[in-house]
Amino acid sequence: MKKISTTVVFAGAVLAMAMLQGCATRVKASATNNPAPSEAFSSYGRIQVKPTVFAQGYTGNPAALAKIEENIHKDMAESLTQWNARPDNGRVLIIEPIVEEIQFTAGAKRVLLGPLAGSSGVRMRVLIHDDKGVTVATPEFFQRAGAMAAGFMFGVHDNLMLTRVANLSSSYIKANYVRAEGGPTGADDKSLGATN
Repeated sequence: MKKISTTVVFAGAVLAMAMLQGCATRVKASATNNPAPSEAFSSYGRIQVKPTVFAQGYTGNPAALAKIEENIHKDMAESLTQWNARPDNGRVLIIEPIVEEIQFTAGAKRVLLGPLAGSSGVRMRVLIHDDKGVTVATPEFFQRAGAMAAGFMFGVHDNLMLTRVANLSSSYIKANYVRAEGGPTGADDKSLGATN
């Protein structure tokens, strides 16, 4: 009986350690707040939002990238139609969402392993520049889905993370249209650590 209880305790300790290791995402943010752009986006007569892509040389989950792109497109469609209906003043603003790093756990792996599959995280940078290449802003956006919550919800939190990072970037663009004011990255102090 004593041998069985020792084995059970040992197995429980190993499981607890695995869960703790799986809880953290390696994806980190570099700031909690984005600075204001150099000018309000309404200074431009035309605004273009390019498709969301991975950073050059980076390979990530294509389905996760497509979900982020879908949400940005949905969030921005009405505003872009209104903004681009104004008289053209010859100035063009180009917005390029770029996923720099993503750790996305979903599907069968999340269902089978639950919290043991680890946390999910995403960091996206949006390059905002004019058609001559002059940088206006480079905001960063970050979201994560904790292993425990995502695991017990069978991946729902992983997918909501993708929606939230898209919403954050769209909100920044809309908030800085009339007045240059910056905005949140979506990260908290515990999420910091990226240097790029």
